[in-house]
Order: sequence, then structure tokens, then C-alpha cells
Amino acid sequence: MLSGPVNASDPAARPPVARRRPRRVAMLSVHTSPLHQPGSGDAGGMNVYVVELAKRLATAGVEVEIFTRATSPALPPAVGLAPGVLVRHVPAGPYEGVAKEDLPAQLCAFTHGLTRVWADQGPGHYDLIHSHYWLSGHVGRLSAARWGVPLVHTMHTMAKVKNASLVKGDTPEPAVRVNGETHIVRAADRLIANTAHEAAELVRHYDAPAARVAVVPPGVNLDRFRPDAAGIEAGRATARVRLGLPPDALVPLFAGRIQPLKAPDVLLLAVARLLQARPELRERLVVPVVGGPSGSGPAQPEGLQKLAARLGIGDVVLFRPPVEQARLADWFRAASVLVVPSYSESFGLVALEAQACGTPVIAAEVGGLPVAVRNEVTGVLVPGHAPADYARALRRFADDPALSARMGTAAVQHARCFGWDTAASATVDVYTQALQRPGQRPFRDAGRQPVTV
Repeated sequence: MLSGPVNASDPAARPPVARRRPRRVAMLSVHTSPLHQPGSGDAGGMNVYVVELAKRLATAGVEVEIFTRATSPALPPAVGLAPGVLVRHVPAGPYEGVAKEDLPAQLCAFTHGLTRVWADQGPGHYDLIHSHYWLSGHVGRLSAARWGVPLVHTMHTMAKVKNASLVKGDTPEPAVRVNGETHIVRAADRLIANTAHEAAELVRHYDAPAARVAVVPPGVNLDRFRPDAAGIEAGRATARVRLGLPPDALVPLFAGRIQPLKAPDVLLLAVARLLQARPELRERLVVPVVGGPSGSGPAQPEGLQKLAARLGIGDVVLFRPPVEQARLADWFRAASVLVVPSYSESFGLVALEAQACGTPVIAAEVGGLPVAVRNEVTGVLVPGHAPADYARALRRFADDPALSARMGTAAVQHARCFGWDTAASATVDVYTQALQRPGQRPFRDAGRQPVTV
């Protein structure tokens, strides 16, 4: 028995097992489709995670079928995402107008739709279930028990952790989610955490058995997110021409969903403080905010714009809608620094993507960000969320224009350690371990007797 979480991305740390590799995986992403545009609504880093992981698993010889809730009657039942990757749309409740908070009421319908597909394919078609986020985990634990297959679950975020760092204006995660996550942890054959810190939180907050928690850091698409072939500084100039940004500007970028948890307001407040102390910077400061409202953000979709106006910095802030990944890479290359002041991040893929493009990061020292960013090497980690601290970090880049390129060079090397091929290989090992099911551990279905398979 292992004494702690397994770092599954480290070959030396993987326990020897009698290998039975999975052939086909049912991957569940109930509340957000892998086909949706990241950066708005409920689509974000998890969407990128599911898509990239599924593609690399298929390349490694494991077929993936991703089940997600149908949001339009016009959607086909199944869509090929890539060779070996199929997206299945499951009708569950009204197609449109269902908020994520209302989805628990539709999980029985989703489970039924998933079971119909399984029945049509026949037992043995799927070797295991890999669920993402607690809504999918609820469906996964019921389906795994019925199908007689293992369940692997990735939390992505945890209710108890989010509630412990609740932001003013944000809504606490409900008790139904806390209870749901507790049952999922008990039922899962393996739990995948992004970092050792997240693994420890699973053990501390949910009593997860450490031996069933594997650490698999996410990856970054190094083919898409990379420096310009001409070099970091030349690439920055070229990207700014394409995006219409001044060539010599200080460009601190925010890219992500506009919601209190991501704290874009902290960046705006920091910029206002910076300009109070250094008013001459106004002539060469441009602050792009790329993303759309999410979470509690849609309740006040213009709140951030109004804040910029109240702070007197509306002239230096550019609000842009979410963009597809290739265009996002251009924004990263064009920026002097990416700012990630989130109150909670299980990892922070956006920070890794920016570094892969040669752009350093100013980030909050929370969650997985200390793993994604090497403090004082590839960026600056800020303890807490005081705007004055972020203003001081920004001032370093304003006072030393070469700092961005120096840290950016180190950032590229750091990001190259996080490829999706490595993450997929480690995930296959987790699947293989789950398939062994030592001692035929029973699957537990809340409200029923344990089902031994």
C-alpha cells in the first residue's frame, strides 16, 4: 500500500502493476461541451483539458467517447472530434436556458441517456469511466456500478476549497455539491489531481485514501502555444501588429472567464494604483481583458467596464470577447506579462500556455499556480490579492523593459516540461491501475447496498 498520493507523471514513482490497458473510455463532461469556446459561460480550462487529453489518449491507442449534455435539438447525436475521439450529445432536460446550478435536477435524465447508449453498444464496450467535475462524477459513480467498470474521477475544482476562499459577490457552493463530491470520492477507484497540493486537499477535506489519488499535471499544446520562430521579442512585435497594439506599450493581459473567482477586478485596481504612482505610464499602458462573463458574472455583465470607468482607467483597458486558441496564442505573444490574480485555481492552464509562448506571469500564490509558475524565474507569485502588491509587480515590468524577455526565455523552457503526451501516458497508467481493482473493491451507490463486480 502506498503511503501517499502517486505522482503518476514520474515513471520512477509508478507502482508496478499487471498491465491490462484500456481499449475504450467513456469520458463524462456533463455541464460543458468540449466543442464550446473556452473563455465564456462554463467553458474554460476544463474544456481544454478534456479535448487535449482525449486527443492524446487516442494517439496512444485508447479510444475516447465524450458524453456531454445536448444544448440544442439541432446537434447530431455524435460528432467526430479527432481520430479516435467521439463526442456524444445526450438529451437531458431543456436544451437551452439551464444554468449549471440547475443541472443536478437533470442528472437522472443524463444517466438514463448514457445508459441507453451503453445498452446499444453492449456490455464490455467501455473499459472504464473517466468523469470530470462533480456533476459528471455523480453520473459516473451510478453508471460505473451498473456497468461493472471502474470509475476514474478528476475534480478540477472542489466545493470545500472554493467555499474556504469565497470572494465577495460570489455564491457559495451548495451542500448538494459538497455531499455529491463526498460520495464520488468514496466511489472512485482512482482520483486524478493536478498537483500534490490538490491531492493533499482531497485527502484533508474529503478523506480520500491517499493510495487512490494520483498526481497527473495537465499539459500544454506545445504545437499551438510556442514562441514565434523569429524569437520572443520579434514575435511580440509581430503579434502586436496583428492585434493593433502599440509596439512599445506595457501590456499586462488578463485572459479568462469574467467572474469574481478569477479576480479581473484586482488587475484593474492594481493598474489604477500604478497610474496614481506613475501617471506618465498612461501614455504607454494598454490592458487587454480577453474573455466573457461566467459564474456570477452574467448577473452584471458590464460590471468590469463600469469599474474601469469609476477608476478613471477606461482609456487604457481593452475589453475583447473570447477567442479561439490560435488567436489566444497571439494575445499571449503580444503581452508583456499575463496576470492571473485568481482566488482559487486547481492548476491554471492559461498561465502555462502564456509561458509556452514566451510570456511571463504574475499570479496569485494559490492552488496549482506555484507549480505552473516558477517564482522569480518565469514570473512573479503574489501572496494574497491586495491590488497594491500587484501594482508593485507590474511596476517591475514597467521599470525594466527587458524583464519580460528574460523571464519569457525561462518560461518557454519551463513550459516544455508539461506536454500533453506526458499527461496522457500518465493517465493511461492510472486507468490501467484502476482496471486491476485489487481485492475487487465494491462500487458504492448512495442509498443502495454495495455492488460487488
